[in-house]
Amino acid sequence: MIQELKIKNFISFKEEVKFSFEASKDTFAESSQVVKVNENTRLLRFAVVYGYNASGKTNLLKAFKFLKDFWFKKQSNAYDGTNVKPFKLDQSSEKNPSTFDLIFFVEGIKYRYQLELNQSVVLLEKLSYYRSSQPIKLFERTLESGQTAISFGANLKVSKAIKDNITLLCLNNMSFFAAREQLNAKIPLIDDVKEWLRSKFMETITPSTDLTLYAQRKLSNDNDLKKYIIDFLQAADFNISDISSETVENALPKEILDIVLRIKELSTIDKSKLSDKKTIQKIRTDFYHTVERNGESETYPLSLDDKEESNGTIRTFGIETAIHSALKRNAFLAIDEIETSLHSYLLEIILYEFLRSKSQSQLLVSTHNDGLLDLVNDLIREDCVWFTEKQKSGITDLYKLNDFRGLKNLISIREAYRNKRFGATMGSSWKKEI
Repeated sequence: MIQELKIKNFISFKEEVKFSFEASKDTFAESSQVVKVNENTRLLRFAVVYGYNASGKTNLLKAFKFLKDFWFKKQSNAYDGTNVKPFKLDQSSEKNPSTFDLIFFVEGIKYRYQLELNQSVVLLEKLSYYRSSQPIKLFERTLESGQTAISFGANLKVSKAIKDNITLLCLNNMSFFAAREQLNAKIPLIDDVKEWLRSKFMETITPSTDLTLYAQRKLSNDNDLKKYIIDFLQAADFNISDISSETVENALPKEILDIVLRIKELSTIDKSKLSDKKTIQKIRTDFYHTVERNGESETYPLSLDDKEESNGTIRTFGIETAIHSALKRNAFLAIDEIETSLHSYLLEIILYEFLRSKSQSQLLVSTHNDGLLDLVNDLIREDCVWFTEKQKSGITDLYKLNDFRGLKNLISIREAYRNKRFGATMGSSWKKEI
């Protein structure tokens, strides 16, 4: 589970900001929304970020996405850069490094990952873990005379051959973990983190993310998911009684087949199969709608592939498939503008179903749907709500709802937000009595 992420000099975050899943002393919804990872640390399973257009809320989710992409992207050469995007509305910032500082737990062990890089090279990459209050180094990667240098903690038994090979594979613009993936060797503790980063850190979902094929593939071989989706759709008052998903063979037109066969990345075996069959496999998904007519029930299939379902149904199908995966894997999932194509009531049901599930999964969402603020202290905890605010200088500030005093005196948190009581008009003195 993630405890916190510090970000500096990344897109609109010029100064260091800290996002945290650490719970306050509030005990509301403790059993389902809070996970006690050790005696001193309680972590939230959910967080929602609000902010006006261009305030920087999406950039928070982009920070998580950047890390996910960076960790396992193998670079072909050292001249392609790191793809990091520093704050560009200041001449000095563009030249300065961007930094990320992530604290998280894997199997009850606390880790800290630090990354410092500019647009060309990685300057520092370090992984530590905790047995006490002081971190213990697992590996540290630095840049010395323009070359990557890697050292391991004294408690790790890593041979010189492994060290030399990882150093050789780790180009100046790529992550230690991307290099580690290419080496067939075991490195205790570090490999636990690598697997957690790969399997428990899910891809960020954006408004433009097409989840249809992903959901279809998952559904085609997962009966537990099928039941989960049907139960959810029925609870959300869709008239869908069943879902079928099967693999079908579709004929390929000759002109399309000729184009496909010219793809260099396609193996000789696959090209041979395509030439013989002249077909391609496709997953067909039908949603069965039950309607009442003249006192009797009738069921009709509507095809997902033929766009017979609404955008809202398709979006719900994709998001709930991703959430089911997060719940099942105890993973972290970020969704930007989660309300896209969803009715406000449906969004509430999605969050309700997630929050009532006992799991160590974590969900981070951004939204413009301020109706959720009416659910604070009813469905959503105060310490789950965050705000972004853009200064006149273009710098984004990040802060949370329970930083404000006097919340109990408010008639409506939603109306206070609409009246910009949580930002926009407060400037540098926002942290004061409401």
